[in-house]
Formats: sequence, C-alpha cells, structure tokens
Amino acid sequence: MVPLLALLLDLLMGDPPNRHHPVAWMGTAIAAAEHRAPQGGRMAPLAYGALLVAGGTTTVIGLGRLLEKAIARLPAPWGWLMEAVLLKMTLSVQGLAAAAGQVQTALEEDDLPHARHRLGWHLVSRDTAGLEASQVAAATIESVAENASDGVVAPLLYYALGGLPAALAYRFINTTDAMLGYHDPTHEWLGKVPARLDDLTNLLPARVTAGLLVLAAALTGANACRAWQILRRDGGRAASPNAGRPMSAMAGALGVELKKVGHYCLGEGLRRPEPGDIARALPLLNYVATLALFLATVLRFAIRLRISRR
Repeated sequence: MVPLLALLLDLLMGDPPNRHHPVAWMGTAIAAAEHRAPQGGRMAPLAYGALLVAGGTTTVIGLGRLLEKAIARLPAPWGWLMEAVLLKMTLSVQGLAAAAGQVQTALEEDDLPHARHRLGWHLVSRDTAGLEASQVAAATIESVAENASDGVVAPLLYYALGGLPAALAYRFINTTDAMLGYHDPTHEWLGKVPARLDDLTNLLPARVTAGLLVLAAALTGANACRAWQILRRDGGRAASPNAGRPMSAMAGALGVELKKVGHYCLGEGLRRPEPGDIARALPLLNYVATLALFLATVLRFAIRLRISRR
C-alpha cells in the first residue's frame, strides 16, 4: 500500500519546493560539510569524504527508524499516508518526465540554447554549451534511463528490503555522490568513497532497471529483442559499472545511438536520436515505475511474511 501511495503522490504532486524537500536538506548539509573539507593531499580528503558519507548515512538511518516508530503509533490509514509522503520524497518520476519534456519542447521549437540550458539545469552535470541537437536529445534520453534506476527503482527496492531507513539512506548516498563524485582537483579524493559506495548500492537496482526496461519495451510495442541485445553487448561500455545497463537497454528499445564523445557509445550503428525519441522514452519510464512498484510490493510482502513466521 505504501509504495503505491508514494508513487501516486509523486505523479500527482511532483516535487515540493526545496525548503520542504528532505533531499534538498541533505544537499544543504552535504554542501556545508564540503566547505569544511581539507584541501590538498590525498589521505585527508579521502578520510573526510569517507566520514562524511558514513556519518550522514548512519544519521539518516537513525532518523528513518525514529520516524518509523512514530508512524507505527498512528492509525493504519494515517500511518500509511505519512510513510508514503516520506517515501515519495525519495522518488522522482513526474519531475524527471517534466524536465525531459521541457528539453523536448525546446528542441522541437528549434531553440537549441534553451534546450541546452534546461538539460544542464535539471538533468545532467556535464557542460552542455557545445552540444548539437541530437546530442542534447541523447543526453536527455540517457538521463531518463539512468534516473529510472536512481530515482524510481532503487528507492522502491531499498524500501522493500529495509523500509524507510534503507530508502532514505540510499537517497543520501546517491545525493552525496551526485555532489562530490567528480574527477577534478577538488573532488578527486574527497568524493572517491561516496562514489564507490554509490556504485555498490546501485549494482542491483541498475540491473533490475535494465531488465524492467526490456520488459517495458515488450509491453509498449518497442523493440524488446533489440533492447536485450544492446544491453548484453553494450551494458558494460560506460565507465560506470551501473549506468550503462539501463542506458543501453533504452538505446536498444528506442533504436537510437546514445553517445558521449570520448566516453562511450551505446547502440553503436543505430540512428541518431531526435526530439520525438524523448517522448518515446517517457512511456518506458512509466512502465518501469509500475513494474518496480509491483516488484517492491511483492518483495516487501514476502519479507514481512517471513519475519512474521519466525
């Protein structure tokens, strides 16, 4: 019941303002800690980054447990709703779809500068200034695929496995990596442990997401066979041990080449993406969310049933 309510709340309400969003609070805390990070050398920034992500994750798990205990005292309907509101804060389906749609609209209106701006503001951290229209479309589709894992499947899976504390802990780790996990002089060592921990926590969700994308392709009339073939061929081509899986499945499902120059090429030999391909990716996102909801609900029920029989 709780995952269903959380997903419905996300689809109906989208993301609240940052001042009311726990993930934004996490970002504020991480940014404040980053300002105090030691500069220069290797071991000091490495240790600081490790302590930051370990301490923050432990704190979030503790808060999650306190919230679960408080929610358990509420009558069932209100408890479900409160837990769903908190779980919803770890999800991003409507916000992701809206951001991708804004890029698509700008491309269809031949407003490439605005499309680049929307892409860089909402979806990617890379420099978008020199991207061509097809590259903007490709980066948007890549973001939809990758965030289907980070913003939908992973939080639901971790909620199923460990309740609200696990979902919140995952979101903190993912946010820490998003803010610190860069290969530049400031973050190379500071963000190394958060980045490796994020890789570890996404090993399962990324692969589940890729599988769900293949299934979603079959359900929506996209090319599921090609999605599976490209996933198997190109899933390990990206530098990340995880991101290439859902992105390659998406490339195959849509029949497009997703390429980041100098880094990877997924779906090599397929056509270059167009603005309309962004719209074709969004139903796949919605189907993945629905399938992940079903999977998480079944898994959560099975775990609780096993615990109750002990």
